[in-house]
Amino acid sequence: MKINWKFTSGLILLFALLLAACGSGGEEPAADTDTTAETGDTASDDTAVDEPATTDEKMTIVLVANAWSASELNVAVAKILLENELGYSVEVISLDENAQWPALASGDAHASLEVWPSGHAANVAEYIDGAGTVENGGLLGPVGRIGWYMPSYLLNDHPELATWEGFTAPETAALFATAETGDQGQFLGGDPSFVQYDGDIINNLGMPFEVVFAGSEEAILAQLDAAYSREEPVLFYFWTPHSIHAKYDLTRVALPEYSDDCYAEAASGGVNCDYPGDDLFKIFWSGLAEAAPDAHTLLANMNYSTEDQIGMIAAVEIDGQSVEDAAQAWVDANEAVWSGWLP
Repeated sequence: MKINWKFTSGLILLFALLLAACGSGGEEPAADTDTTAETGDTASDDTAVDEPATTDEKMTIVLVANAWSASELNVAVAKILLENELGYSVEVISLDENAQWPALASGDAHASLEVWPSGHAANVAEYIDGAGTVENGGLLGPVGRIGWYMPSYLLNDHPELATWEGFTAPETAALFATAETGDQGQFLGGDPSFVQYDGDIINNLGMPFEVVFAGSEEAILAQLDAAYSREEPVLFYFWTPHSIHAKYDLTRVALPEYSDDCYAEAASGGVNCDYPGDDLFKIFWSGLAEAAPDAHTLLANMNYSTEDQIGMIAAVEIDGQSVEDAAQAWVDANEAVWSGWLP
């Protein structure tokens, strides 16, 4: 048999090459290393690209809490979910409801979760509709209503106080007068930063009353509690949803019906009607969706009922729980609700 030595030599050389490859111990071939060098890539660069982002690489989400319990509870619920479900760190800052708008516009804060629209038409026009630096984050769910309230026991002897006309009489003013207001009746306001048109309403409806600011929600509640325990007169600014409506028997004073025309004169002091109902909504820094899309999705989806919110408020203000504990209890009991908020 004639042997083709050129062919045989080729086979021997191929076999030797295969043996050398098998004896390399699984090391990456030099040809691959050379290719990497030619493209300018390194193994460490590939690892950096392929690794998922860590918690440390996520931005800190700054949430704004306003000076009332419901706002603090909304923020506490969001903080729990952002930290535990999405791995963010969260900072909570306290700002009044007007100061929060420029903070959000500049990106110093990222979200506020309970805005009452009746007092913020100018801010919406400036920051959302105009500059576009603040985003409307959608409805929170609860429907709020600011109004004038008094203990219902006052109607036993003074049924005329059910409507605003009863507060125009001098004898009514005397009933609510204090050492601070003299012969004027006292109307108890809240924190001066709250949205309040009560001084305008009093002036425009000819009521002999003077607004005295309690200074905070807690201060209003303290004065209400003191007056209620002695069945004394007290007329005050407040809102729903709130736990006081479960604790006290209160009557909302019937003011002239709200109208858009009435509030069109708000800037010039022309309000002479009731507060409107408010579909509470959220506001975000306009860059949040790009900077933290999953956090934006959760906060935009956040929506629960008025009853959910009242239950948490009552846990804090009636049962004495901390805001954090009440929020955690709601989260623990309502996974079916908040799981739908997640991205």
